[in-house]
Amino acid sequence: MKPQIQIVIASFVLILSSLACSTLMGKDLPETPSPAALITQEPIAEVPVTEVPASEESALSCLLITDQIIEVAVSGGEEVDENLLDTEVTIVTYTLSDNKLTDPYYESVSSDLQDEQDDEQAHQQVWDYFATLIPPDQRDAIAEYAIITDGQGGTLAAVSQTYTDPDLWSLQVDIADIADYYELSFTLVHEFGHVLTLGPNQVPPSLAIFNNPEDDGLYLEEASACLNYFPGEGCANPDSYINNYYNQFWDDIYDEWNEINLEEDEDIYYEKLDEFYYKYEDQFVTSYAATNPEEDIAEAWSFFVFSPTPAGDTIAEEKVLFFYQYPELVELRSNILKNMCASFPK
Repeated sequence: MKPQIQIVIASFVLILSSLACSTLMGKDLPETPSPAALITQEPIAEVPVTEVPASEESALSCLLITDQIIEVAVSGGEEVDENLLDTEVTIVTYTLSDNKLTDPYYESVSSDLQDEQDDEQAHQQVWDYFATLIPPDQRDAIAEYAIITDGQGGTLAAVSQTYTDPDLWSLQVDIADIADYYELSFTLVHEFGHVLTLGPNQVPPSLAIFNNPEDDGLYLEEASACLNYFPGEGCANPDSYINNYYNQFWDDIYDEWNEINLEEDEDIYYEKLDEFYYKYEDQFVTSYAATNPEEDIAEAWSFFVFSPTPAGDTIAEEKVLFFYQYPELVELRSNILKNMCASFPK
């Protein structure tokens, strides 16, 4: 997911079917020992006509929306104090069937969360918006949708493999943080980016790891046997987005990053990760992107969707340009923008 306004979220390893993204930068589970600057935002002055409504007024409105979405993403907003966050609570989980929310499973919640649990209209509204942004054939792997909360300002949304099937994924959204649709739009596209780049057609899931999520030795065995990039769910396909992205942008800095990622003291970990980001600031579209390759590609994907084509003057901009080599992603970008422009709340 993406942090509440601030682009800092928990590292994305789904070995424990944990959230892909949380508001505060977290630590990955055991990493593979050896896997096989902020973008300069120019004013959004022009977007291909296929990506915006036909009328001049609608086109201008859409450009203002995407400009604001990127501004929210790069501004960071207020720091989130981890000590002020409540424990995350799952409120209700829906099964998705033919794009419909079915079989709601209501968790036992405290009385102060009862209104949030009963607000089915809000649950539906957020799902409908996500389903509007992302075409149906691109979200076949999403089988569950959960309403969660950790209080205001924590995790906004996240994705993970479901607990029952490693090929299927769950989308979780914090009902306390859905009011800002600029932030919500960026976050939902970011979360979809995880499914896009880590789904079963890109990273065939390891059943051994899925069925034994706490077996560190087994994890290391699976990771060591992978000749490509190993994000955690399994061994990435040679021609997958994440493997190509890793080879192009992370191969020469991964070992340095991994030393930081293995740090057990959280305070030291965050300090070193900050140092890593500032050392390579021109390589990342946001500070959160330095968390790991999985978050990096999801952040760059979101910038690809919402920002104009960059010049490629920095590695961060090259990461956005990375997606343009895939015609199917260029088409998907156009569809997402078209759908968002038509449905963004006025």
